[in-house]
Amino acid sequence: MPELPEVESYRTLAESALGRPIRTVSSPDAWYLKGAATGPSLRRALVGHRFTAARRIGKLLLLDVDSGPVVGIRFGMTGNLDVDDQLGVSQMRYAPKRREPAWDRWSVRFQDGGRLVVHDPRRLGGVLLDPDVSRLGPDAASLTPAQLASALRGSSTPLKARLLDQSQVAGVGNLIADEALWRASLSPLRPAEGLTPTEVRRLHRTLRRTVADLIERGGSHCGDLMEERHPGGRCPRDGTELVRSTVGGRTSWWCPSHQG
Repeated sequence: MPELPEVESYRTLAESALGRPIRTVSSPDAWYLKGAATGPSLRRALVGHRFTAARRIGKLLLLDVDSGPVVGIRFGMTGNLDVDDQLGVSQMRYAPKRREPAWDRWSVRFQDGGRLVVHDPRRLGGVLLDPDVSRLGPDAASLTPAQLASALRGSSTPLKARLLDQSQVAGVGNLIADEALWRASLSPLRPAEGLTPTEVRRLHRTLRRTVADLIERGGSHCGDLMEERHPGGRCPRDGTELVRSTVGGRTSWWCPSHQG
């Protein structure tokens, strides 16, 4: 976390920051600025200007600026967005419940007194200026069957690892991948290239529905499988004890009975 549903919530919240003249830019954590982004370059790009659009590609939030640049924000494992003291996600499952001012990694203050703040306890996200999005795959929320088939084709990588590869499908994180594969009755360990055309179509349909469902429910942690992701947890569908595996470097929970 955050995954695509959380960043979509941030994008929606960021729309309330559009069109408001920016008075100051604060970058107290220089390490959090990535690539071409520095404190001075962000001030030059933003002070006296306005955000004109809030977009999202996968887990990357993009804020267009009226002068031409684009600010990109990655939220890592615990990053949250705050606009005028309203959080994009009220509480993330794996983030601290308290809030410390030291965890405010980057912010802008508008001339009307309001603020947009990136809050990240674990400091795993980052702010970018004119990020290169060419390496991101198609967004999982609008993925087509042909795009998914192309992402899987010719890859002996485990299916879940392929879905987590942001250059193939942008926006799928650990929780979404487990939930979608569980709903689609597909093992995360299957070679990506080994799916039949029927299974690819089923996975596409299920992945799109899962993403839409989790956005509506309020986050990637709201899946049906979530409460059983622990030793001794059982499949909500058939009661079989779930298996814990490491796939693509991530802890994975799946049902050995119906996920083939």
